[in-house]
Amino acid sequence: MTDRKPVPDTTRRSERSRRAIYDAALALVAEIGYPRTTIEGIAARAGVGKQTIYRWWSSKAEVLLEAFLDLSEQAGRDPDTQEPFAFPDTGDLAADLKTVLRATVDELKDPRFEAPTRALAAEGVVDERLGRVFVARLLEPSLQLYADRVRLAQEAGQVRRDVDPRIALELWVSPLAQRWLQYTGPISHEYTDTLVDYALHGIATR
Repeated sequence: MTDRKPVPDTTRRSERSRRAIYDAALALVAEIGYPRTTIEGIAARAGVGKQTIYRWWSSKAEVLLEAFLDLSEQAGRDPDTQEPFAFPDTGDLAADLKTVLRATVDELKDPRFEAPTRALAAEGVVDERLGRVFVARLLEPSLQLYADRVRLAQEAGQVRRDVDPRIALELWVSPLAQRWLQYTGPISHEYTDTLVDYALHGIATR
């Protein structure tokens, strides 16, 4: 009887290569910046051939987008249960919003997230298709969680029924995004706490 060599598991090999490409793309963007990152550089860092990358993606922007979506999905899950983190509902809308926005500040200041987020935001401005995918797959699900939490507050009588949740959430999400993207000021827990207070309680004298 002749010994038969095991058949290579191409699925496992492909997943290992894909994971290595993700890690390489994220690392290079953080280390040398998006403009200097290339497909060739990603391939060399990942230990794969350039043709392997082009088999799955057509540009470095697509590689980075998929790598970042994967990173975000992992960060959005409980490490013990692997269940997605839920938007808090303690019955106190202000406290819940402040909790989530503080976590967002921490993420935006984390080098693992900051460089790819800025790169994809900038690339999405010039590449409409990429920008729409970035919004649909990453931003929209997060915005929907805010809107759902506002609707729960409306049902609890904490927010006026005539308020549009999608417009309301922009009162705290949009200023944070603008300040972070355009460097118009520092971002901090104190800053986002103030956004929530201003949004929920207003700034006019009573």
